[in-house]
Amino acid sequence: MLATLIGVLGDFDLAEDALQDALATAVERWPRDGVPDNPPGWIVTTARNRAIDRIRRDQNLRRKTELLGRLEEEEKVDESTIPDERLELIFTCCHPALAVEARLALTLRSLGGLQTDEIARAFLVPEATMAQRLVRAKRKIREAGIPFRVPPDHLLPKRLASVLAVLYLIFNEGYGPPVRRELCAEAIRLGGILATLMPDEPEVHGLYALMLLQDSRRDARVRDGELVLLEDQDRTLWDTGEIEAGKRALDRAIALRRPGQYQIQAAIAALHSEDETDWEQIARLYLRLHELLPSPVVLLNGAVAIAMVEGPEAGLAVADSIDGLDGYYLLHSTRADLLRRLDRRDEAAAAYRRALELTHEEPERRFLRRRLQELGAESSPPFDAADSMP
Repeated sequence: MLATLIGVLGDFDLAEDALQDALATAVERWPRDGVPDNPPGWIVTTARNRAIDRIRRDQNLRRKTELLGRLEEEEKVDESTIPDERLELIFTCCHPALAVEARLALTLRSLGGLQTDEIARAFLVPEATMAQRLVRAKRKIREAGIPFRVPPDHLLPKRLASVLAVLYLIFNEGYGPPVRRELCAEAIRLGGILATLMPDEPEVHGLYALMLLQDSRRDARVRDGELVLLEDQDRTLWDTGEIEAGKRALDRAIALRRPGQYQIQAAIAALHSEDETDWEQIARLYLRLHELLPSPVVLLNGAVAIAMVEGPEAGLAVADSIDGLDGYYLLHSTRADLLRRLDRRDEAAAAYRRALELTHEEPERRFLRRRLQELGAESSPPFDAADSMP
């Protein structure tokens, strides 16, 4: 609904405010008058009318006369038009006139419905910094008159990298914890649309495959409110249909013979879905991924694979060489697990405590506290904490 309103109004802030007004009206009226036949269409129409009222009240009405005229000619929005406009919003937010960080953040805010603090955590930056980026991005779109539409075919590839990054971030926010299945489903749905729109782009199929393969494990990742590591998951809970669909999408990507980061990540996920995990192959793939995408997070994942092949001491050496992730709980979680395997219990407990300080999600915190209890350590004070990736 927000995507539809932004497309109609051409103004992020006005669309958000109008939608909030319409939702408040729905909460007041629907219990009394009944839910309308087309709830999303009712909300969009009501929000559009609220926006018209606000524009009329605006002191700078002359500047918005043209917009007002266009709005008053719009037909009532039908529910069937709402989902397709989300892709238009992604391409608008990923316009090359915007900085890369702003493109990703604005789409997560507008399409994913994430709050500023959640987006800031995803980017590992302070909330105030992220708020500034969002304000600047909205202003840039408004002042530059960036159109709300999917660009022509010949311009699609130029925006593709940002669009794929946004989809994967939305998916990861839904993957949790906490799990938000509607975000995962939306990212997968849009990935499928992109694969149809751009059948010759291997990274589109690679990302689609990756999301399907990751999502296939969703029912096994949390048990009784606690995080379950990949090696401990009940594989009978995995969605075999999604696994097969993901492997087909990966085969389609590989057949195009232009490897990329999402295809490599999908290949790693596919290897994890096999009965026997080929850790040597996974370690090689992480090395290749790091060549394409030099990232401390990729290096951290590679450390886990190296530990499985060469032992925990080798993995710990890689983890300890990583710079720039001290505020990332999974670094300390991974170090703690490797230290635990080496029977360096005091150091492992300190690392678990540090990870515990850095995460606020209850499933992760319960997992870390349980690990500390297994070590016979308290989960409060000192300074260091956690375990490898779910």
